[in-house]
Amino acid sequence: MDDRPKIPSLSPYATFSREEWAALRADTPMTLDDADLARLASMNDPIDMSEVEQIYLPIARLLAFYVAARQQLFRATQRFLGHKETRVPFVIAVAGSVAVGKSTTARVLRALLARWPAMPKVDLVTTDGFLLPNAVLEREGLMSRKGFPESYDVQALLRFVNDIKAGEPRVSAPVYSHLVYDVLPNERMTIEKPDIVILEGLNVLQTGEKPANGRVAPFVSDFIDFGIFLDADEPQLHRWYVERFMRLRETAFRDPQSYFSKYAQVSEEEAYRTARKLWTEINLPNLRENIRPTRPRADLILRKGASHRIEEVRLRKI
Repeated sequence: MDDRPKIPSLSPYATFSREEWAALRADTPMTLDDADLARLASMNDPIDMSEVEQIYLPIARLLAFYVAARQQLFRATQRFLGHKETRVPFVIAVAGSVAVGKSTTARVLRALLARWPAMPKVDLVTTDGFLLPNAVLEREGLMSRKGFPESYDVQALLRFVNDIKAGEPRVSAPVYSHLVYDVLPNERMTIEKPDIVILEGLNVLQTGEKPANGRVAPFVSDFIDFGIFLDADEPQLHRWYVERFMRLRETAFRDPQSYFSKYAQVSEEEAYRTARKLWTEINLPNLRENIRPTRPRADLILRKGASHRIEEVRLRKI
C-alpha cells in the first residue's frame, strides 16, 4: 500500500462555478435590455438577462482591467522611447466549435464593451470572410473540408491581423454570406482606428504545423491579446447542430438564393440524415483534430451545459 501523501493536481486555470463567477460582477452596470438581447442572439442559441448578468458582465469587468493594463504598458513604453507611437487595438479572440454559440458571445461582448463609460470603438470580424472562395475549394477538392485550416486564405488573415496590430488606421476584410455559403467577391468591410477588435472563428487560437524548412512562422494566435474558448460536450454540440440545421430548413433555406435551398424541399427524415452526416463527417473531425486542441491556448474557457447556459468558467492564472 502506498502511504505517500497525494500531490494535488495542478492546473494553469482557476475554475469557477456559475455562482462564484457571477459574484465577480461587482458594480459593473447593466447596459443591455431584452430588446438588445433579442437582436444579438443567434438562432438556436438562447440567452437571457441572467446569463448577461452572471457571466458576461464579469467578463466585461475583467476585460476592462486587461485593456487598462495594456494602455498603461503602452504609456510606459512611450516614456521609455521618448516619443509618441500609435496605440494599437486590443484584440480579443472568440473560438470554439460550430453551433456552440460563438457569434452570440462575440456580439454580446461587443455591445457591452462599446458601452463602457469611455465609449471605445469596438469592431467585430469573423474569420469566415477569409475562407477561400467556393470556386477555389472546388478546384482544390476541399469543399468537404470547408472550415478546416486548409480551407482558409491564411496569408490574407495574417496580413489583416498584422495590420491591425501594427496600428494601420484603415484595414479592410472580406465579407462572407451564409446565405450563398461563399465569400462575396465585391464586398469588403472597413475597420478604422478601433480601440478593440473581436475576432471570431473556429480556428483563431490555432498555431498550425512547423514549416518543413524550420523557419519560425507567425500564427493568428500570436496577435491575440485575450482568447476566449466556448466549450461543450460532443453530444450536446451534435444536438445543437442538428437542431439549428432543422430550424434553418424552415427559415433561411427556403430562400431560393440559399446554397442549402435543396434541403427545404426534402423530407424531414432525409434532412435529419443530412444534418447528422454533415456533423459526423465534417464538423466532428474538425472539432477533434483542429478546434479542441486550441482550447489550452485560451485565457478564458466558458463551458456550457445542455441548456446552453454557461455552467463553469476557467480563467488562466497569471
